[in-house]
Amino acid sequence: MFGAAWEDQFFPLLANLFTEWLEKQAIATAPAECKPKFWKRCVDDVLDLMKKGQVRNLTDYINTIDPTGNIKFIYYKEEEDKQIPFLDTLLVRREDGSMKLLVYRKKSHTDQYLNFSSHHPPNHKLAVIRTLFKKYYIIVAEEDDRKKEEEHVAKALSVHGYSPWTIDRVKQDIVEKSLKDEAKKAKNTKGNHISMVVVLYVKRLSEVFARILKPHGIATANRPHRTLRNFVVHPKDKVKDEQKTELIYRAPCKNCSSSYVGETGRTFGLRVNEHKKEVDSFTAGTQTRASRARESSVTHKSAITDHAVEENHVIDWDKTKVVDREVQRQTK
Repeated sequence: MFGAAWEDQFFPLLANLFTEWLEKQAIATAPAECKPKFWKRCVDDVLDLMKKGQVRNLTDYINTIDPTGNIKFIYYKEEEDKQIPFLDTLLVRREDGSMKLLVYRKKSHTDQYLNFSSHHPPNHKLAVIRTLFKKYYIIVAEEDDRKKEEEHVAKALSVHGYSPWTIDRVKQDIVEKSLKDEAKKAKNTKGNHISMVVVLYVKRLSEVFARILKPHGIATANRPHRTLRNFVVHPKDKVKDEQKTELIYRAPCKNCSSSYVGETGRTFGLRVNEHKKEVDSFTAGTQTRASRARESSVTHKSAITDHAVEENHVIDWDKTKVVDREVQRQTK
């Protein structure tokens, strides 16, 4: 079994397309002694069949195809004891040469699942059982192997508080209905619903709420109130407007409908204080017609000061606020 190691500069889609081209070239031009008879790839995992002892030769040859050297194939698993894993399946070769499939778990697998006593909707917990049982019903074909897998799953779930009745309920549902019938039922059920709402799960209350909405054609989906992310991740405190930079702001006039719109790369609080100081320096004293005429001839730093001086108006600093972020602001 092979794996393609992609460099960080490749986007997954581009890497996938390039890998597809590369493997077609490699398989078509590979030397006869190491040409694979079977080749199946899922993303970056490859299952192949070739002559014994030719894995290294094929690996070396494939890695000569890519002229950029960005994609390298490595082999990390060969058949052992007539078994080889691929994704979630374990391929087992029988004595007659035929194959059978089992569910594959890594040696590091811990069988850790959602605890039944946790505050989650019952359908979430039953979905854990359904997922595990569906997997082996689809993968495992022989009855003896299915029985062993079922015993393993039941034992693992019992450790996490799942009662036998929960397992029997899911088993009965899967056995009585084929996957095709279940998919058809899901499609019809979805069609009968006008819409869906997602609400926080509250034990016993959420079940009643779902029953109330169901006659009206509204399906409900629940999500947990407390998750591991809530406990572990703590977002940063919200940044106040006074501390924000690279923004556009608006300062209205108290005496008329005019407003000053400006932009700044510095903090909002600092820029507003600069405006206040300049305006106050020209309007702090008693304003007469003569003094306004003299000050109106002075070149001010901004139009907001011009308006306050020339019109003898007051700027409403309390209602001055940020209206947008200048994400592409150019510095002069």
